[in-house]
Amino acid sequence: MSEAAVRPEEALYEVDVVVNGVRYVRQVEARTTLADFLREELGLTGTHIGCEQGACGACTVLLDGRSARSCLVYAVQADGADVVTVEGLGALAPRARRVTLDDGREVELHPLQEVFQAHHALQCGYCTPGFLIAAFEFLRDNPRPTEAEVRAALSGNLCRCTGYQNIVDAVLDAARRLAEEGAGPA
Repeated sequence: MSEAAVRPEEALYEVDVVVNGVRYVRQVEARTTLADFLREELGLTGTHIGCEQGACGACTVLLDGRSARSCLVYAVQADGADVVTVEGLGALAPRARRVTLDDGREVELHPLQEVFQAHHALQCGYCTPGFLIAAFEFLRDNPRPTEAEVRAALSGNLCRCTGYQNIVDAVLDAARRLAEEGAGPA
């Protein structure tokens, strides 16, 4: 009796990755996307999966410091990388506010997360993690943007609620607040 052959797409591969400052080593199938790895393997459900084609930006994370659509990256491609999800954004802040969630967990909010809340830029919340990560990278690279620059920078993220004005206002407010504090987003 012979054993069934393992097809390459069913074989498991080791992934060694740092996510939000914590090292994880896991076995994954070659076809596992980074988004699925973060959500299903690590339980970091802040990264949302929208279109699964990289068009909507809901799954945006920082991969070695640059934004990436985690639905377009295989987990095995992230081997050895440093990943930051929306759950880890607060740890990157020069000044983070600690809050207690309804379930009793304490988390740190990045100033961007605070201004999104203050400007009602959260909308339904589905696209919010991708917008926050994109805005973080944008403000890191351009700490004093114009409204047109904010709109252009975030044009790769889609909001199903079409609440773009509140998101733009929040990013501009974050830029002002961070400049007043003399700090960039990280």
